Amino acid sequence: MPRKSVFMSELTMTQVEEHLKGSDLVLVPTGSTEQHGPHSPLSTDVIIPTEVCRRVAEQINALVAPPVNYGISAGHRGFKALAYLSVPTFMSVIEDIAFSLAEVGFRRIVFVNGHYTNYFPVNMACMNVSTRLPEGTHAWGVSYWETLPPEQLEEYLSMKTGLHANIGETSAVMAVRPELVDLDQAVAEWPDFPDFRSPSFPTVLAYFETNPGSVWRASRSGVWGDPRGSSAELGKKFYGWIEDGVVRHIHDVDETYRRLNVRG
Repeated sequence: MPRKSVFMSELTMTQVEEHLKGSDLVLVPTGSTEQHGPHSPLSTDVIIPTEVCRRVAEQINALVAPPVNYGISAGHRGFKALAYLSVPTFMSVIEDIAFSLAEVGFRRIVFVNGHYTNYFPVNMACMNVSTRLPEGTHAWGVSYWETLPPEQLEEYLSMKTGLHANIGETSAVMAVRPELVDLDQAVAEWPDFPDFRSPSFPTVLAYFETNPGSVWRASRSGVWGDPRGSSAELGKKFYGWIEDGVVRHIHDVDETYRRLNVRG
């Protein structure tokens, strides 16, 4: 008999029903369809969190829902390789997914995000829908890289290593879909930032997260970093870090709810 998949889309109705008898945890990969430079596929931000979810699900007895392939990517307007949602539409999609998964019996619904701009709207959508969810249901979002300790995060995705189509993201794609990456086309490029007088990240957010076409204006190639040294071996190392980080995160959230939800 074939081994049961962790992907809901590959299961039968009865297999999902059987799973729910032993686990109420579902992971939802959440990404985008947008350019990732001349070397990496538009599905980068979906491929990576889907693989993260697969690994985590096998470790902690969860299922993986079909991914959200479209995200909030107006910053990439100007590049031809783009399909995106508005913020209200995206949030409505997240709310409906959370509601419907809760309706069938999932009580821990984790949106494992692979595209930075989705993060705040995912959690605001979870807040919006929370009053309509069954008692004891918890829905939240986490950007998978944010579960890494600082030294690992700096190597994978950071101001130092780059934040888009860099060596971390490219290597992670190569570890699972190497045929989609063409390193012969890879180029290095960095935004021409001024000398910051304050911590850099609030300024980065102010420019890139509120400004349609910001990435197109800041980067001719669409790359932020140097992906030329990417490899499947590096990608496997990064997945090992990320898998452990996401598992620890889910444990911490579960334990936090157990400890702090003490009022009736």
